[in-house]
Amino acid sequence: MIHFVVHGRSDTVGVIVTEQVAPGERLSGWNLETGESLEAVAAQSIPLGHKIALRRIAPGEAVIKYNVPIGKATCEIAPGEHVHTHNLRSARW
Repeated sequence: MIHFVVHGRSDTVGVIVTEQVAPGERLSGWNLETGESLEAVAAQSIPLGHKIALRRIAPGEAVIKYNVPIGKATCEIAPGEHVHTHNLRSARW
């Protein structure tokens, strides 16, 4: 079962596509651009359609989705953490 998808080769986040995941849950992912299979462990509950960090993201670092920056981390984000408005400042506004 695929739990999350990654849209681009350089993405730092994946999108949860199945259902909300629980902390400690081992997740299978797939990179749509490369066809690569991925694995992650959820550090927190993550709702359907929200993002999971694939690696450590430093404060102020660009968060990459679709191979483009979608915003900047407002604090350190550990691998497996939920990435959303509580730790991401959108590039759109």
